Amino acid sequence: MGLDMYAFTTTTSLTHSVDFEGAENIEQLHYWRKRWDLHELMKELYHRKGGEDPNFNMAPVALDMADLAILETSIVNNRSPKTEGCFFGECDGSERDDYLAFIAKARAAITDGKSVFYLAWW
Repeated sequence: MGLDMYAFTTTTSLTHSVDFEGAENIEQLHYWRKRWDLHELMKELYHRKGGEDPNFNMAPVALDMADLAILETSIVNNRSPKTEGCFFGECDGSERDDYLAFIAKARAAITDGKSVFYLAWW
């Protein structure tokens, strides 16, 4: 039990920024386990884009270049929420390089014409 987090690509042009269905040709772009700080940043994006699930569980959020810039700024400037807990794990800053590697992969996928989205299950 815990927080499993995924970034996916799809060749489907997503019609909604949040809570969408029907994406096809989905491929996993990145996976994290118990990285609550990143999840909280994604949750902020989800709600900013109109998402209404208060738990932000199994609620997809599309990521565009502007979203990736927001994430990158938060990560580089150490503005990620500091959290810990048995189900959600502990983040100590050592994850930074992995987060930035994800952002680079996501930017490349978008440049290649794919849509990128985030989904977590806990």
